Amino acid sequence: MPKTKNRHNNAFKPLPKGENGGIRLLLIHNIEHLGKQGDIVEVKPGYANNYLLPQGMATVATEHHKRMVEKHREKLRQLELEKLVEYRSRAAEISRQSITIEANANDEGLLYGSVGAHDIAEGLKAVGISVPQDQIRLQGPLKELGLYTVKIHLHAEVDAELKVWVVPTVSAEEQAATR
Repeated sequence: MPKTKNRHNNAFKPLPKGENGGIRLLLIHNIEHLGKQGDIVEVKPGYANNYLLPQGMATVATEHHKRMVEKHREKLRQLELEKLVEYRSRAAEISRQSITIEANANDEGLLYGSVGAHDIAEGLKAVGISVPQDQIRLQGPLKELGLYTVKIHLHAEVDAELKVWVVPTVSAEEQAATR
């Protein structure tokens, strides 16, 4: 019987270990709370193997990759500056906006439910601005009628402030009575 070559013997090289026992990786993209593009970071093996490497967010920190990043660092810096300008103009656009959200409330102005990030994202979408819910930073759900200033986190260095009016829902009978 011929001996078959085990192709897995050389396929897996151990990932480089850092001084704290984690895996040393070179970031390909900016990752919030971890680092910027081109940084060498040390992460837990599970985070490296299950998220960063399969998603293409990082690569093994070899000397070749480090040289390549150094070579392209100025280009990366220029791209990052362009993105920042874009994010800042978007933040200015959002800050000029004011959205109104209707909600059911009692006579004291307390809402029967609450207004959350989903409602604010929908309100922004109605005026032509698309923002993911996870970028809307609320201190907690809005539970009263009134004017709120909500922070929209667009980038690590760019936040926008949006004015959100929470007003009582106008029923069909009330609309007919005001005519």
